[in-house]
Amino acid sequence: MSTSYGYGGSFAGAPADARAAFVRRTYGHLAGAVLAFALVEALLLRWSGAEELALTMTGGWNWLLVLGGFMLVSYVAERWARSAVSLNVQYAGLALYVVAEAVLFLPLMLVATRYADASVLPSAAIVTGFLFLGLTLVAFVSGADFSFLRGFLLIGGLVALGLIVASILIGFTLGLVFSACMVVFAAAAILYQTSNVARHYRTDQHVAAALALFAAVALLFWYVLRIFLYFQQED
Repeated sequence: MSTSYGYGGSFAGAPADARAAFVRRTYGHLAGAVLAFALVEALLLRWSGAEELALTMTGGWNWLLVLGGFMLVSYVAERWARSAVSLNVQYAGLALYVVAEAVLFLPLMLVATRYADASVLPSAAIVTGFLFLGLTLVAFVSGADFSFLRGFLLIGGLVALGLIVASILIGFTLGLVFSACMVVFAAAAILYQTSNVARHYRTDQHVAAALALFAAVALLFWYVLRIFLYFQQED
C-alpha cells in the first residue's frame, strides 16, 4: 500500500524514526477511537429510544443475535482496517468497529448511568485506564514477546463464548468470578496486542493496530464495569 508516511515495511526492520512515528500514530488513533466511542455512546444514551433498543437487544435469546452480529461486523471492520487498497477504507473499518462497540455497550451503559451510583462509571473508566497503562508499560519496558499468549486467548475465548451462549440458552447468570476471569483474559489480550504492535505490524498498519488495541481495551472496560456494578448491587 502506498502511504504518505514513507517507510511501509516491518516494524522490526524499520528505521528508528519510522518506528517512533508508527507507535505515535497507533496510540494517537487509539485515543481517537476511545474519544469517538465516548461521543457515540453519549449520543445513544441521550436518544429517546435507547431503553427500548436495549430491552430489544437483551430480550430472550436476542442477545445471541446481537453477539453474532457484532462478531460479523468485527470481522468486516478488521478486514477493512487491514486493507492495502486505501487509507480511507482502513478508517472506515475503525469507525465501523467503534460504532458497533458503542451499540453493544448500550444496555450495560444504561444500567451504569441510570440505575447505579454516579461514581461507578468514572471509577470503572479510571481503573481500566490505569490497568491499560500498566500493561502497556510492562509490554514495552520488558521487551518481552507475548505472542505465546495467542493459544491461551484462542482457547479462553472459545470457553468464554461457550459459557456466554450457555448462560443465555439455559438462563443462568455469569457472576463475579466469570467477570474477574475475563479481566485477566482482557489483560492478556492487551499484552498480546501491544507485543504485536512492536513485532508483527508493518509501519503503515497503524489503523489496524489501533483497532486491535481498542478491542482489547473495550473488553477490559466491559468486565471492569460489570464488577463495579456487581458490588453496587451488593451494597
